[in-house]
Amino acid sequence: MKKIKLDIVGLSYSQTQSGAYALVLGEVGGNRRLPIIIGGFEAQAIAVEIEKMKPSRPLTHDLFKTFADNFNIRIEEVLIYNLIDGIFFAKILCNNGEQSIEIDARTSDAVALAVRFGASIYTYDFIMDASGIVIESNDLAFLENMDSPKENVSTREADRPQESQTPSAYTNLSDEQLEANLTRAIENEQYESAAKIRDEIERRKS
Repeated sequence: MKKIKLDIVGLSYSQTQSGAYALVLGEVGGNRRLPIIIGGFEAQAIAVEIEKMKPSRPLTHDLFKTFADNFNIRIEEVLIYNLIDGIFFAKILCNNGEQSIEIDARTSDAVALAVRFGASIYTYDFIMDASGIVIESNDLAFLENMDSPKENVSTREADRPQESQTPSAYTNLSDEQLEANLTRAIENEQYESAAKIRDEIERRKS
């Protein structure tokens, strides 16, 4: 089967599932997007690495990478290999220098590790045909009111209260105050707040 290489296009609050996020993967060299609903913790783990935030203590995925590095284990690629009843299935292809091993994983965990190891992310063409969305621009407007396929999110994640849609509490802060609050939030391991502050900083730059 033909494999399609994917890049992370963005993360957005899910418009259809409370307490969840939409991870958007984009086809390299194409205009198809693959949205996957993931939990808040996993979205945070991906965002922290993408934004190069430095937690004061290692997150679970950082611990896994440190463990793997110390035992000379590398992640070669992540493959989203199936879609059943709206649930994505992924596996991690690892190598310890002597043998290659495939490990079953949730898509969100696999992507969180891929960004830490600099590993490529792939899926099959039939999955893009089934769930990919063709867009003409790079914005995430297509996520609104969309009932997208998801990964197997735990009940704990699904039961989280819906994120507030009120204006950001950081809107009235100066740029210097935002940077100071961002540093403090990271030091205190308040990564959800840090992500919101980073969103406000990026909004002002655009």
